[in-house]
Amino acid sequence: MPVELETGFEAMPAFNYKALGTGGTVQTGLIDAADRSEALRLLDRRGLQPVSLKQSTLDVAATKEAKKKSAPAKPASRPAAKAAAPESSGGELKLKRAEVILFTEELSDMLGAGLQLEPALRAMEGRQELGSLKEVAERIRQHVRDGTNFSTALKRVSSSFGPLYCSLAAAGEASGALDTILRRQSHYLKTLAELQSRLILAMIYPAFLICAGIGVSIVFVTVLIPQLTQLIESAPGGKLPLPIQILVGISDHFGAYWYVYLILLLAGGLFFKAWKDNEENRPTWDRVKLKLPLAGPVISSRFYVQFLETMANLVGNGLPLLRALELSRDATMNLSLRGALDQIIEQVGDGRSLSKAMIRNGQFPALLIDMVAVGEQTGKIDQSLRRAAERYDKELNKDLNRIMALIMPTILIIMALMIGTMAYLMINAIFQTINNLNTGR
Repeated sequence: MPVELETGFEAMPAFNYKALGTGGTVQTGLIDAADRSEALRLLDRRGLQPVSLKQSTLDVAATKEAKKKSAPAKPASRPAAKAAAPESSGGELKLKRAEVILFTEELSDMLGAGLQLEPALRAMEGRQELGSLKEVAERIRQHVRDGTNFSTALKRVSSSFGPLYCSLAAAGEASGALDTILRRQSHYLKTLAELQSRLILAMIYPAFLICAGIGVSIVFVTVLIPQLTQLIESAPGGKLPLPIQILVGISDHFGAYWYVYLILLLAGGLFFKAWKDNEENRPTWDRVKLKLPLAGPVISSRFYVQFLETMANLVGNGLPLLRALELSRDATMNLSLRGALDQIIEQVGDGRSLSKAMIRNGQFPALLIDMVAVGEQTGKIDQSLRRAAERYDKELNKDLNRIMALIMPTILIIMALMIGTMAYLMINAIFQTINNLNTGR
């Protein structure tokens, strides 16, 4: 921190540094900077990789002496602190999913090639094709260089990475398999993006069908059925069939009170969102999601794949089983499944094997438990976990393909039933009116 001496001259603190140059040579020297962070930035601009950075001994003594002399003037030091704050804080960066995927792919490739984390981030700063990701890499590298964990740096730089991403990054740091974890996360994000794009493409044609069906239904209810009703009632002995009377009654009711139903629908949606977002109700909602007809199996399969892959990477890199379970639990967002992992962690901590803890929990399928038990017996639990992850990854793809295949015929059947029913009622009413006219003659 700058110190103002008695002469009125503001002296800059000096730092002794030891750093690596571009050619790998060790350089030492003295650098003037306002604080440690600025000294690190100055070394970075010179292309030096700091090994150690300490404030000069003479400068520390001068600073202490100056503080003693200027003790009553403490408020004068606050503007300098405020002036330095904006430079280090920086606004939070918002990233698109495609940018998060690109960042993850690039960083995992560099780490897999043997680069350390900080040099890999430095290399990403110089990539022109990365665009705005260069600033993300720069900010993360500054945090990592100052001693912050990579997962914590991700949280500070951008919330777009999400809690799951940061938790998996923390697991990768703890196990020394950050490149593998990031590669898996990149695959997961790409699969999710591909699924969403496939879902959007698959829903384009059904969306047109739904819009067309709604339009035809509106024409039926507002134009054709009233005209048919008027025609039937004007005919001698004309009487509306009971289905047409019910349909007309429903149409008149909704025409008169449509705004009430719209308000009730909006209020119900807002109430459900408020209930779902309440922290006290999250465990209940997470349990409900696991029991949904089509989404439930997909959520469960995705959890099994993520849990097994994370456990295989952590245990395979030498982490104790209990610590690997704790990190895998932290990377689980579903509170119901996280509660199941809490029970397993407690039982494993008491000395019970992982497979027996899963059996007592009752949340895991028998096939998964059998593969874990085989790994425990052979002493190759990481390989068994990885094989189980591959198996459930295939099951997940089957579930997703099954859902995609069911969307189109389901919508077609619903639209055919709705429009076909109204058309049948109208045609039946017309034929009944004709029969009444012929009988009257």
